[in-house]
Amino acid sequence: MSENSALAPGALLARGGYAEREDRARSAVDEWALAVFATLRRWARWPIGGELRRLQRQLAIEAPTYSALDDAALARALREVARAAVHGLTQASLHSALMMVAEASARSLGLRPYPTQLLGAAVLLRGRLAEMQTGEGKTLTAGVAACVAGAAGVRTHVVTVNDYLAERDAQHLAPLYGFFGLTVGVVVHGVAPDAKRRAYACDVAYCTNKELVFDYLRDRVSAGGRATSAQLQARRLFGSGAAPPLLSGLHFAIVDEADSILIDEARTPLILAEKAGEVEHAESFTQALEVARTLQAGEHYVLEAQRREVSLTPLGSLAVAQATAGLAAPWQARSQREHLVSQALRAVHLFLRDKQYLVDADGLVQIIDEYTGRVLPGRSWEQGLHQMIEAKEGCELSQRTHTLARITYQRFFGRYLRLSGMTGTAREVAGELSVVYRLDTAAIPTHRPSARKWLPTVVCRDEASKWAAVATAVAAAQLRGQPVLVGTRSVQASERLSEVLEQRAIAHAVLNARQDQSEAEIVACAGQAAGVTVATNMAGRGTDIVLGEGVAACGGLLVVLTEFHESPRIDRQLIGRCARQGDPGMCVAVVAVDDELFTRYAPAARRSVLAQASGLPGQGAATVDACRRWAQWGAERMHARTRRDTLKQDRKLDNLLSFTGEPV
Repeated sequence: MSENSALAPGALLARGGYAEREDRARSAVDEWALAVFATLRRWARWPIGGELRRLQRQLAIEAPTYSALDDAALARALREVARAAVHGLTQASLHSALMMVAEASARSLGLRPYPTQLLGAAVLLRGRLAEMQTGEGKTLTAGVAACVAGAAGVRTHVVTVNDYLAERDAQHLAPLYGFFGLTVGVVVHGVAPDAKRRAYACDVAYCTNKELVFDYLRDRVSAGGRATSAQLQARRLFGSGAAPPLLSGLHFAIVDEADSILIDEARTPLILAEKAGEVEHAESFTQALEVARTLQAGEHYVLEAQRREVSLTPLGSLAVAQATAGLAAPWQARSQREHLVSQALRAVHLFLRDKQYLVDADGLVQIIDEYTGRVLPGRSWEQGLHQMIEAKEGCELSQRTHTLARITYQRFFGRYLRLSGMTGTAREVAGELSVVYRLDTAAIPTHRPSARKWLPTVVCRDEASKWAAVATAVAAAQLRGQPVLVGTRSVQASERLSEVLEQRAIAHAVLNARQDQSEAEIVACAGQAAGVTVATNMAGRGTDIVLGEGVAACGGLLVVLTEFHESPRIDRQLIGRCARQGDPGMCVAVVAVDDELFTRYAPAARRSVLAQASGLPGQGAATVDACRRWAQWGAERMHARTRRDTLKQDRKLDNLLSFTGEPV
């Protein structure tokens, strides 16, 4: 597709079948060439400022013309321009289409997109990633782009990070899509297959990344792994006994919070599995936990906390053999007993309650998404790890599973005919996005200058003193009438801070994986005067906190970051909840020397210097910043290596087992 053919995928709709891009394996030479060309493209930056000025001039000239059209004429004009998209749109034609949608947005939603939002929509339609700062209106930007694509006949998937955002955004923009006669569907967890099929058949479908990928895998399994367009058409005509596909193909995707989905969550493949009956030798899980608790770290096993892996030493293998001598199967086979004990060690030391998982009211172990802070219902760890954690917690063991199909995000999103994305935090991973997904990043200017105020970082000696310092800062802000959003890394941390606030009689709300049903209500109140909200990563992305009356005069929303994450992008997302669209806002980091980032990724010498600097506002802030940069750099390097290894392993397994089949 040429640069100017912004909507060229629409030309492929007439073929029928399951439209998607061919997924070819890349050689070492291909990888090298892609990396070189990606670097050259980043050096030769797209003149985004020049296009913005041209768009503003064109807007001043043409906007009155579109304002004079009635609703029917405006919708007809967009369809005429969009139909030409299959042959290629010039920059001026694309801008005209965007301005028509902007006029329709003003009429149907009461919101007129800013020129920067129209520019972001143009970037999306060109198949690029728009880096828009938090609060710049990415939801409406995606809606404008989806309207133009829908008018051209291109089915569009708007991919979000959670069900709440998918439902919220679809509902919010439904009047705009209805203005042009476009249908909109929503796919969230728990929706019946027929309802999913109808939603994906709409012109625009809002869905979460995990539901979308699993539905794709279900289609691949249902199609037997391999299916040509002719075979799919024959199955529709004559019937095959198999359910029709859920998706109608992978035409155009707009990935919201693209760095979270395409980078952070790409470290592990998505595996579609089916129940395979009761677990055999259920008592072996309890026995493995008992053996694991007798082993000594360093002597019998080595923990790789960063990768959440365990390896037994030769002495550990001998100790396991001696401890299980005389036990029946599966302990008689060396590979099985060492696998069981290794999984038990991981369950005990690397997967912690209220961090990686929680136990719900029904006694079920529920995985917590470490990037979004939300529960992943129906998901489970593989290779017996989930049952091992259930045994550790005294829960009833779930059924074992059998893998049907697997795929990585890298391979799945690479199969879209046209891929685009949005995020407020892309610059650190722009190179990887370009090489892996062929997504070049364009930084969109802000509509208004930022009024965010950064306060000096507070460094505490330990966790207890950190929570005390946070409570003091929250109490002071509450006295001023200033709302506070406190960000924590885990359910456990949020509930520990909640206890400290309760002891000081500070009224507050808690938003974590246990309160996800109340999310909308909690977020709606988070910007009210003197309100205090303690939240996990659930409040970090896509959350728009509206300031209450009189809050701006108190300094706006205060965001308190209580622990640095392994990725600085996640920290910036939380900080981005304040000072949006020119509003005032403040942010401060209150951290401890024994925080996980420092203990896991920072050398002991750096932690020693950091401990000496704790309590000294100036020196402590400078030292913790240097230590944070070092630790986050190391963590990001390790995660990037993990993503590369995951992709290589997925391709190797695909070649061996043909789990996901070849695209049509």
